[in-house]
Amino acid sequence: MSSGILGIHHITAIAGNAKRNFEFYTQVLGLRLVKKTVNFDDPATYHFYFGNEMGEPGTILTFFPWEGIPKGRNGTGMVTATSFSVPEGSLPFWLSRFDKYDVTYNNPSSRFDEEVVVFLDPDGLKLELVSHSGDDSRVGWTTDEISGEFAIKGFYNASLDLEGYEATAGLLTDLFGYELVNEHVNRFRFLNKNIDTANIIDLLCLPSDLRGSVAGGSVHHIAFRVADEGEQLILREKLLESGFNITPQLDRNYFKSVYFREPGGVLFEIATDPPGFTVDETLEKLGTRLKLPDWLESSRDEIEGKLPELG
Repeated sequence: MSSGILGIHHITAIAGNAKRNFEFYTQVLGLRLVKKTVNFDDPATYHFYFGNEMGEPGTILTFFPWEGIPKGRNGTGMVTATSFSVPEGSLPFWLSRFDKYDVTYNNPSSRFDEEVVVFLDPDGLKLELVSHSGDDSRVGWTTDEISGEFAIKGFYNASLDLEGYEATAGLLTDLFGYELVNEHVNRFRFLNKNIDTANIIDLLCLPSDLRGSVAGGSVHHIAFRVADEGEQLILREKLLESGFNITPQLDRNYFKSVYFREPGGVLFEIATDPPGFTVDETLEKLGTRLKLPDWLESSRDEIEGKLPELG
């Protein structure tokens, strides 16, 4: 069944120290701080959105940094690897950079037709850089140290560890418009042909693995894109008819969201593309000022006084 899903919208993870998280993603990885806001349920905590030059869906990795949070554990029922697309031939640059900044990483390995480097952020979040021959016209954010020939373009794929993969695979193919395109041992690759980038989900079947624990250094949820609210509500109705317990539509300022647990236990979100991150800042000024929703604006001074300094 075809659907309105357009690949990955964003991925949200949990960090510890806010300043360390901010510096790693903007300075070491060279991502753009697209939006600096707060956790709407805990306004004394930042919510960072990191992405590419345009702040496009399919490039946005977000974080809730909670100081002192216990460390999570990767396992089944989780997104266990978040992969970024980088230009073909750029991995030697990144390996040299990781050495310079003492980033923990593995030597490059092959996966299907890709070259992959696995590495960890300061909280232990598992990330990957994927060099591949496919077209990716997205424009990475550039810095004084990272030029366009090396810059991260956005997501390539995400990997989910599952005790059993069949029910999740059915959700992806029957309701989300994905197709099984490759498999190797216990890794099953699904592709969404509605979009050309951030359109791959890998399911890893690990029946003997321990259940994961979501906390510091782990992914909280993964969000899938739809073009607008109409597409979102159509898909929400289909999910309800299929027996999923799904939230009402929630306003996240930069997109509308609904949430549910997929059969393997991973928290899924369906997020709209509009209104986007330029709804309250120009493209040139993205991420330069703390942005608060209207209902928190009257508490700005109090909130800013509680948030950690970023330097």
